[in-house]
Amino acid sequence: MNNEWKVLKTEPEYKKALKRTIEIFNADENTPEGEELDLLLLLVKDYEDRHYHIPDPDPIEVIKLKLEEKGLRHKDLEHIIGSKGYVSQVLSGKKELTLKMAKGLHRYLGISADILLADSK
Repeated sequence: MNNEWKVLKTEPEYKKALKRTIEIFNADENTPEGEELDLLLLLVKDYEDRHYHIPDPDPIEVIKLKLEEKGLRHKDLEHIIGSKGYVSQVLSGKKELTLKMAKGLHRYLGISADILLADSK
């Protein structure tokens, strides 16, 4: 195991750790390389969490994606959201999702409540 790894503070350190992570990615568990990989994954994640902001997904875009993935149409949301026109207004961003809608969409489409309750931009 490489004993030189420590908390990553610079981009060059991050890139070096990322390169090494890729090199040993298929290392077996409970081996020196496997333990080094575990450590590197923690260090890389920590660095990325501190330096790279991943924006929250837009709830409406996630709903549209889930509909597409499941082969559903806007009409299939009428029992959760309301009339055809109201579904259209919600999916176009003209109307806000209500808590009741978010709960129904969570159950029906399996979308995380955290995503559905986030502010859409």
